[in-house]
Amino acid sequence: MASATEQFASNLNLGAFSKAEELKNRLLFTIGALLVYRLGTYIPLPGIDLVIWEEIFSQKSGGMLDMFNMFSGGALQRMTIFALNIMPYISASIIMQMMTTMVPAFDRMKKEGENGRRKITQFTRYGTVLLAGIQAYGLAVGLESMQTATGGSAVFNPGMFFKSTTIITIVGGTMFLMWLGEQITSRGVGNGISLIIFAGIVAELPGALVQTLALGRQGTISPLLIIAMLVMVVAVIAFIVYMERAQRRVIIQYPKRQVGQKVYSGDSNHMPLKLNTAGVIPPIFASSLLLLPLTVVGFSGGTGSGEWMDTITRYLQHGEWLYMLLYGGLITFFCFFYTAIQFNPKDTADNLKQYGGFVPGIRPGKPTADYLDFVLTRITVIGAAYLVFICLLPEFLMAKYSLPFYFGGTSLLIVVTVTMDTVAQIQSHLIAHQYEGLIKKSKLRGRKR
Repeated sequence: MASATEQFASNLNLGAFSKAEELKNRLLFTIGALLVYRLGTYIPLPGIDLVIWEEIFSQKSGGMLDMFNMFSGGALQRMTIFALNIMPYISASIIMQMMTTMVPAFDRMKKEGENGRRKITQFTRYGTVLLAGIQAYGLAVGLESMQTATGGSAVFNPGMFFKSTTIITIVGGTMFLMWLGEQITSRGVGNGISLIIFAGIVAELPGALVQTLALGRQGTISPLLIIAMLVMVVAVIAFIVYMERAQRRVIIQYPKRQVGQKVYSGDSNHMPLKLNTAGVIPPIFASSLLLLPLTVVGFSGGTGSGEWMDTITRYLQHGEWLYMLLYGGLITFFCFFYTAIQFNPKDTADNLKQYGGFVPGIRPGKPTADYLDFVLTRITVIGAAYLVFICLLPEFLMAKYSLPFYFGGTSLLIVVTVTMDTVAQIQSHLIAHQYEGLIKKSKLRGRKR
């Protein structure tokens, strides 16, 4: 009986999908936008000797550079117009969200509604231009200083003209991706920024798999290790799905109420609090902050900037204690920070009190806010520990056995979470389309009568 019901629901969804023209248009727009993004990751920067750059990249690959290349969808390795990808925008978003919690003027702006949100978005765009310009300048200077062991330079004609064209091209590429992400969010399906990062990771997965199999064929890694890695990937994906669906349900009781002469009995409901309220944001934010100084650390090796640069570069490699400590600490911080932004216990308690709802055994008002804050803090601790475990353990194993970063915990977390969110949005559109169809049919029947 259950299987028949599930099959009927599946057929209903397929039938609804075939009739949902708006959803199909949104999906086509999303796919088209992501194809445009992938095309841009193959357009090289002007003035770059790609053969020399490929040799330099293979010499300097490892650690932070490989992670930056993973987030850029391979654009950094190919040194294209999207070399910085969307990371400057994410860094600017981090700064603006911190400003809204620490600066009263930005906090008031946030509470102004749609008008305030537009102002904050505009400031975020300005910050993106500034950060992208700084990183593009560092990238241009670093490219000019890079040479192969035989003395080959990655830049044909170093100088001010090369720096200017590189900065303009890189900043333009980053701003285009920011605009493209906003268009996907408003006119497509899913979160545009997350889907851009998702598309970059997924597009490079086949190449990473081929690279891993080639290492096994050459005898660099054993076949048993490859099998163990695939089992670990499947286990990590299953664990991510389980934890992302986990939630703490807080029971909400509503008292009896009288409307006119009718008396409605008290109703009981629940408030779902996700174990990982922040989603995939903490690992992305943490990675963005760790990658921010890459233009100084990773591209200054040949400028004689001192031993401290080499020390930082060495300790920021995957598996090193400093990297593990910073990455885990930043993930934990952003878990609590983003959860505090997303869910305000005081406002929630006030809303419940306004509509007569209460938590059984807890008085309305401040005691309810304290209780919700207590519950949210406990589950956020578990959620932060889960994210740190997922992101650090596989990454450490990848670095230890020289396997591609695309099979690490961070990339798997982004791929699985973004997929789940996008599927949930598609289902929401299907349900909305079905309700619209039912409303239209009821109106037609009413007219016939």
